[in-house]
Amino acid sequence: MINQKIPVLFVFVLFMTVSLSSCIKQSVSTEKTTQNPKTFVFDRKPKTPIVFLSTQLNPVEEAAKMRNDILKDFPGQVEFRPNDSNYVFDQITALQKKDPGKTILIGALHGDLEKLQEQKSLMPVDAIYAALTDRKINQNLISLSKLDGKSAYYIPWMQASFLMVANKKALKYLPKGASLQSLTYDQLAEWAKNIQAGTKKPGLGFPAGEKGLMHRFLQGYLYPSYTRSTLLKYRSDDAKTMWIYFRDLWKYVHPGSLTYSSMDEPLLMDDVLIAWDHTARLIKVFEKRPEDFVAFPAPIGPKGRGFMTVVSGLAIPNKTSDTESLEILIDYLTQPAVQIRTLLATGFFPVLEVSEGDSLSGNMKELYNAVSNQTNSTDSIPTLLPIGLGESGAAYNSIFMLTFSEIVLGGKDINSVLDESAKELQSILDKQNLKCWLPDISDERPCKIE
Repeated sequence: MINQKIPVLFVFVLFMTVSLSSCIKQSVSTEKTTQNPKTFVFDRKPKTPIVFLSTQLNPVEEAAKMRNDILKDFPGQVEFRPNDSNYVFDQITALQKKDPGKTILIGALHGDLEKLQEQKSLMPVDAIYAALTDRKINQNLISLSKLDGKSAYYIPWMQASFLMVANKKALKYLPKGASLQSLTYDQLAEWAKNIQAGTKKPGLGFPAGEKGLMHRFLQGYLYPSYTRSTLLKYRSDDAKTMWIYFRDLWKYVHPGSLTYSSMDEPLLMDDVLIAWDHTARLIKVFEKRPEDFVAFPAPIGPKGRGFMTVVSGLAIPNKTSDTESLEILIDYLTQPAVQIRTLLATGFFPVLEVSEGDSLSGNMKELYNAVSNQTNSTDSIPTLLPIGLGESGAAYNSIFMLTFSEIVLGGKDINSVLDESAKELQSILDKQNLKCWLPDISDERPCKIE
């Protein structure tokens, strides 16, 4: 499919994967980051200095906020060393070789921590979870941390996600009996239909342009909601039902969606009344016109509420002797006040329920509540970013977008398109010898599309 000649209209879907960190860096205005919702005294003191190796918050500005704002009340010595994953992981080995007693904490994305666990480089942290029962860490995220299906190997630290946003003008078109907190995909379609009938123009929008993230909507929202899968059930009967639904829905989608890379401007210009996008790309909407918009969780499909969570965790390397000092730092970083401080400083959302959320203003309060409701929903189906794709990531994402363009935009036969694209996906999985990632569960390697 990738090598086929396709119409010029569809060329836009051949794009490179957009870095999550580049989204987050743009996410919080200076005005918002200077807020401190709560100053508190944290009097548990570590015995030894701590080296904090992190793949997150590595831009200079974010690293400075980590050192000067987020860690400012910690009564111990923390050397925060952010960098990319390869450097950080090499540093673990180098530091332990040079100083076997070095106290090291790792902060990284779920996928990176899963790789470390497969290499037997992490120690279980179940005892730390037991000491943090008052934190109300989201159960879906706790389940993700059990990397071998039994023991937890990291403590959730921060999360990012994707949400729905609606202009309040659209609320009068909601289907009778529909609620934003429990909206179904069928109700979304009816809502979009009502808007088009009432306003004489399509009001639903997606970031399907060259630098948009719509591939994540297909991978983490639509597919799991209809199939409880992204890969294993890729060409199942449930998947075919999903594509029929989405093709029918598209007639109510604003045609500008094929050019939108981010949904903030289309929403602010009233080009669309409902949109889906990454939280970092929606914050401007609530900074500029907080009274005009509402954020809410992704819709619910036949199998549940699929949503993609971008989770960062805190882990402890094997051979660490002073785990007590690391427990103290983990305790600090998961304090509700520090979680809110992290949100305001970096745009990463808390991993636990925090009452301080009520004190947030404007942009962050609306988005925080929607992320929390989506993550804590009992019918949620957590979906992870692809793990281990490496340089094949762009090709993987392109297959989903080309499938979309051929079925939804081009009206091609669903069965033949899915059969062909499944072969190309399987080729990538085979080449990288990748195992399945959530929501797909299989011990087989490579992951096999049914």
